[in-house]
Amino acid sequence: MARIKPQALLLQSKKKKGPARIGIPTVFAAFSVVALLFLSAVILHRHRAKREQVQTNSQFELFQGKETFDFGQGQKLLKTPRYAVLNTTKGVISVQLSVQGALKTVEQFVKYSQNGYYNGLIFHRVIKHYMIQGGDPERAGAREDWTQVGHLNDELEASLKHEPFMFATSKAHSDSSGFELYITTTAIPHLDDKLLVFGRVVRGENVVQDIEEVDTDEHFRPKSAVAINDITFHDEL
Repeated sequence: MARIKPQALLLQSKKKKGPARIGIPTVFAAFSVVALLFLSAVILHRHRAKREQVQTNSQFELFQGKETFDFGQGQKLLKTPRYAVLNTTKGVISVQLSVQGALKTVEQFVKYSQNGYYNGLIFHRVIKHYMIQGGDPERAGAREDWTQVGHLNDELEASLKHEPFMFATSKAHSDSSGFELYITTTAIPHLDDKLLVFGRVVRGENVVQDIEEVDTDEHFRPKSAVAINDITFHDEL
């Protein structure tokens, strides 16, 4: 078999086609496609995030509107709010509500508040190193509610204790008229088995103390009125 001369091999190698080169237009087109896909993914992600945020904000706003808490016959809250904010003439007091332990009482309190029951009512009894009490001043002397009928409330056994800065009511049961409120300024253990605690002050303790320091007469009525302007509700503070 005859050998192929080196010159012939060189000619044959020159005739063989080399690997195809990728042109600049092809590279640019591929890059454009990748960039377009990435941009589309970013836009889709932002759209979904924005939609979820709008839904979250809409759900949060449910707790701020008066119309949200509809207590018509047979109707209940879609979700009970976790916090009540008392706007008083001395400042703002924020209360975490005991939804788990006193749901019925919390719902009644929300109902009264949303109906404007507390708007403009005063803290009619202020006892230093004891409590501040607000609500209907015509019931300021109804001390029997504090000692005689508290045991009728079926939520009393699960009630929080009367520690400092607890949010409670002297309303003994759902059939009693009005809805009195008080905030403790010290521990009052002898009321634990009589009156219902359904919240805890988490902000505005200094406002409670400022109200506690007002001058009172011999019946513990403040000489200068301290009023509740309004009460709003929130799921977060």
